[in-house]
Amino acid sequence: MHKGKNLITKKKKKMDTAQNPDSDHKKTDLPSSASVYLDPNYWNQRFSNEEHYEWFKDYSHFRHLMQSHIKPNSSVLELGCGNSQLCEELYKDGITDITCIDLSSVAVERMKERLLSKGYEEIKVLEADMLDLPFSNEGFDVVIEKGTMDVLFVDSGDPWNPQPATISKVMAMLEGVHKVLKPNGIFISITFGQPHFRKPFFHNAKFTWSIEWSTFGDGFHYFFYILRKGRRSLDDEDSIEKIQMPSISLYHEELEGEDYIFRTNIEELNS
Repeated sequence: MHKGKNLITKKKKKMDTAQNPDSDHKKTDLPSSASVYLDPNYWNQRFSNEEHYEWFKDYSHFRHLMQSHIKPNSSVLELGCGNSQLCEELYKDGITDITCIDLSSVAVERMKERLLSKGYEEIKVLEADMLDLPFSNEGFDVVIEKGTMDVLFVDSGDPWNPQPATISKVMAMLEGVHKVLKPNGIFISITFGQPHFRKPFFHNAKFTWSIEWSTFGDGFHYFFYILRKGRRSLDDEDSIEKIQMPSISLYHEELEGEDYIFRTNIEELNS
């Protein structure tokens, strides 16, 4: 067993009573292992009992970054909306053409009910698989994922050399995103994944987007990637050359709730 998995088990025992301050529920039962996040039944059961949970901080922590890249008239697709309030916050900021998708039928129905009760009936919520997007080509100005792609990496193995199944799923997601983005559209990825792990995927020759990123959060930083379709350049190609591994503490108590689970890949570097 990888040391990283042992660390997750130990950390889980320490954090079973941890609360996410950005959530409306009192407690989320943490799974026995990160791989449980790949089970659709887990999410259906969880969303049946959980009103709201925010992965990787709430909107207030990265609102300034969103506003720099999304115009009020943008058509926006959110992948894996779950029970997040991200779409509501975008709507409050004047972005009304929003489509949310999730693989969980329970999440979709509960999200629809919540949005209708708050008067956000313009926001569309659909049951759909982000690995097989049911939309026409070049239909959205902006695609957003917040912690959704991280789930695909929970059983990836060596983060420097992910398993073929992980690579296949991540590429299916990115190819779908690239397809549905309009020319000059942007893909925003809010994630725990560091550039030296994400850039090999983002820089695949199939894609024409440029890549930049910012960070947010106190203590431990989360990443806010901005990928602009049709803006790839030779400078982007050069930047994929060897990236220096940053110094990272593996025991940041600033991580809230379940966010620590997505540290698995980093912890396994020391296994």
